[in-house]
Amino acid sequence: MTTDPQAVRDAVELVTGAWRTQTVHVAARPRLPDLVAGGHRDPAALAAATGLREDLVHRLLRLLVLLGVFEPDGDGTVATTPVGELLRDRPGSLRDMALLYGEEFYRAWEHAEEALTTGTSGFELAHGEPLLSYLAGDREAAGRFQRVMQAGHAVFEAVPGVLDLTGRERVVDVGGGSGRLLAAVLAAAPRTRGVLVDLPHTLPHARAHLAATVGLDRVELHGRDMFAEPLPAGGDVYLLSRVLGDWDDGHCVRLLRRVRAELSPRARLLVVERMATDDGSGPLAALWDLHLLVVNGGRQRTLDDYRTLLHRSGLALERVVELPLETKGLLAAAAGPARGTREKRLGAVSWSGSKRPHGGR
Repeated sequence: MTTDPQAVRDAVELVTGAWRTQTVHVAARPRLPDLVAGGHRDPAALAAATGLREDLVHRLLRLLVLLGVFEPDGDGTVATTPVGELLRDRPGSLRDMALLYGEEFYRAWEHAEEALTTGTSGFELAHGEPLLSYLAGDREAAGRFQRVMQAGHAVFEAVPGVLDLTGRERVVDVGGGSGRLLAAVLAAAPRTRGVLVDLPHTLPHARAHLAATVGLDRVELHGRDMFAEPLPAGGDVYLLSRVLGDWDDGHCVRLLRRVRAELSPRARLLVVERMATDDGSGPLAALWDLHLLVVNGGRQRTLDDYRTLLHRSGLALERVVELPLETKGLLAAAAGPARGTREKRLGAVSWSGSKRPHGGR
């Protein structure tokens, strides 16, 4: 049997992927990218700033250079790369992702086999409680999680370019997290007001971000259970961004029907999600599909799955648009009369066909 060296290398890289996760985590935890950017550019300086051993810092830097976090800058010093800049401790970075995926989620993935065998959340097996209750009881973890969930700037920034908000007075973001999508939408429509709905422990993060971006005079914040308490009425557009993937079909239909009950004939729902496929494309969606299973029992659905969920909920899919990072936007309208639907006439929402973004990372 002849061994293919490239196949061996590929297999080894797959098997050792966790080492990369932990290496990046170890770099992000003591803020090595910030220290390097601030002038601590050699092992001695970094060791002095962090309390780590100089010889071990040297070995860590060697791998971080090979992983593209740093680059050699002469005489044993290093500089940050664009990847390293993304791992710095500042708003909009991916440092929180490095911490969350290297800590809480890393432990959840230790139970991946049990999750795949039983359908039970690996997070619950690792931490003794479901993700949502864990976050409700740990403010630091909750803040980190919300910042990670809202880190897909390319997706959020693309939404206003494909959604015509001219004359739309009220946008309701259901499960809006830290408010980054709502802020992007409001920034593109200065006369539009926003409403954000999410669990009470998320609202401080949303309030801080919206205050710093569009101003709290343009938003309402509602801390409530979107499955059990009334949704805000009178929206021209309702947003559900990366919410449905966390729930089983029953919960999704329940939530979609609640949104359907608030849609006037001319209002619209925009669902933003990654879509699973079986055609060999979409590696991010496939990865996130298993990640959602391991973390909270969720899933990434196919486009046909979403058509079915919308139909069961009294909604009709009108258009699908490509967004960055293997994400799609699904524009839906109320499909005929439904009990509880409000009939206030609002301006129609349409897709701006000349501004469709390019997808995929």
